[in-house]
Amino acid sequence: MSDHFFVVTGGPGAGKTSLVTELARRGFHTIPESGRAIIREEMASGGDALPWADRMAYAERMLERDLRAYEDAKALPGPVIFDRGIPDIMGYLTLCGLPVPPHVAAAAKAARYNARVFLAPFWDEIFTQDTERRQTRAGAEATCAVLRETYIALGYEITELPRADIATRADFVSAQLSL
Repeated sequence: MSDHFFVVTGGPGAGKTSLVTELARRGFHTIPESGRAIIREEMASGGDALPWADRMAYAERMLERDLRAYEDAKALPGPVIFDRGIPDIMGYLTLCGLPVPPHVAAAAKAARYNARVFLAPFWDEIFTQDTERRQTRAGAEATCAVLRETYIALGYEITELPRADIATRADFVSAQLSL
């Protein structure tokens, strides 16, 4: 387990990436979400490892990238903040009604993060869609619920982020990391 690895998770459009960006600005080591990068790459290359095309291929690409990021992060000192963790892939597959392959479940159990996971709750006031984020509000709420259940089932403790501006959220996370 890597006690200095912290995950920020939650449904789409809940402010995770904005928070992680602010924490990076404050000097924390951060690891970006792999999903959006994969979507951009697949769209640019005409690939189909996309959440609206080949969902299993998309999940496999996320796993490959997230495992590499996890290994690379071991060289970083102090807290490392991940914009989503490997368990998010299990949640994604569950949400899509797809089976979680044994190697994905094994990776989520082996690549452990700090027991405290930060969950950005669904927040209707800030939710937006774009070319990479096509989920509906209902889909975003369902994603948040599935991710909460997934992390709890894997033995993590959920710390819900306040529905507040980015600076307040970053202050909250910073205070939690110093406990």
